[in-house]
Amino acid sequence: MVEGYLLDHGHLNTKMGTVWVEGPPATSFLSGLSTENRAVFNVQAFRCDDCYFLEFYTTDRVD
Repeated sequence: MVEGYLLDHGHLNTKMGTVWVEGPPATSFLSGLSTENRAVFNVQAFRCDDCYFLEFYTTDRVD
């Protein structure tokens, strides 16, 4: 397994999907969290209708 974190981003009413960023979070003065030189992947989520269990998978690489 590779350490990473989920990143939600959008501005005002802009709706964007969640991405997974490789490595521990690194703060940036201007953008809050830096994703520079990090692998970034789109995230796809599935929910069970019976028990509400969630599973998350990464899909295509963003960067």
